[in-house]
Order: sequence, then structure tokens, then C-alpha cells
Amino acid sequence: MVFKINKPFASERKISQSVIQVTEMLGMYNAELARILGQQCDDIGQLACGAQCIQENSTAWQQAVLFIECFHLLFDLFEGDSVAMYHWMRADNKSLKGTPHFMIVDDGKLQTVHDYLVQANNIA
Repeated sequence: MVFKINKPFASERKISQSVIQVTEMLGMYNAELARILGQQCDDIGQLACGAQCIQENSTAWQQAVLFIECFHLLFDLFEGDSVAMYHWMRADNKSLKGTPHFMIVDDGKLQTVHDYLVQANNIA
């Protein structure tokens, strides 16, 4: 089950919890989230158990905002259909010239995927 997160950027604690929830809802691993946020796997473990928070105005915060926004845009585009969202993330996308999941995790192109989803939502 997937859902939109209410006020995910309200505090360091809330964004930290939200980014973990998005990772789980997209079927991603904590190691992948670490790469997205530019952190170590241990840092994500600390986030997941609530022992640590993403610091406001950090690079990790900026990446977390983009990642959560991508999830919300994907949610809107597919009207909350988790299977369609999962498939879109892992299928080759000719317009993006790659697979969104790997573009985000391996290629550091979270902003590119975000911008594509903004445009796709404006067309839909």
C-alpha cells in the first residue's frame, strides 16, 4: 500500500521518517537510499531507527526533498497504483534514455527524473 505523506518537510524528524517510508513504498533498499542522499549505510540505519535525523539545509536534506517530491509526483501520475509506480521506476524509459530507478541510484540523476515527472504531470 502506498500513500502520500502529509507535510514531509515539517521538521528534521519528519523528513527523516518520510524518506524511509518512501524508500519502503518504492521497494528500494537502504543502501540505495544512502547513495541517493550521499550518506553511508550506517547513517540510513540510524535514520530508520530514529537515532539520527537529516540535518536541515544539508545536501542530504535537498536530496531527500527531491526524492519525496518524486514519489508524490509518481503517486499523482499513476493515481496511487503501487504496481504501476514500481514498474515505471524499473522499466526502460525512452524519453529519459534510461531506467528511472538506476538513473536515480547509480547515475545521480534524481533531478532529471524529478523534472520529467513534473512535466509528465502537467501533461496528464
